[in-house]
Amino acid sequence: MTTFDDLDRKILRELERDGRLANIALAEKVGLSPSACLRRVQELEKSGVIKGYTARLDPAKTGRGFLVYVTVGLSEHTKAAQETFERAMRNAAPVTECHNVAGAFEYLLRVEVENLAAYKAFHTDTLGTVPNVRSITSYMVMGSPKDIRS
Repeated sequence: MTTFDDLDRKILRELERDGRLANIALAEKVGLSPSACLRRVQELEKSGVIKGYTARLDPAKTGRGFLVYVTVGLSEHTKAAQETFERAMRNAAPVTECHNVAGAFEYLLRVEVENLAAYKAFHTDTLGTVPNVRSITSYMVMGSPKDIRS
């Protein structure tokens, strides 16, 4: 585990808000010289704390404005069954997150598609064809009062 000080936390907070922030502006916001700030950012990158930089896209404008969380239960609890399911989800473009969880079901998925018809097709043609899927429960998102991805 990496140890952070307050300056590292400030840097990370600012970069989470705007990953394209220029080093000079970042240094000013966190109260460091540009060279000291750059060294800290490079160390955070090198240590793997900062895994990369991405663009946040508008889901509605990219045809992925219909968000569904899906719980999936498997009929077999074998390594082979899990690997088969996980491989299928890695290859399924609408699945933006797949988490193996403890509890009443094995997987929690975040699925982003254009509309209900596209979700129905994913549900039938993808989830419905994966071996050992015992149960599927869908939770359509009606609003997101807090989503740090936006």
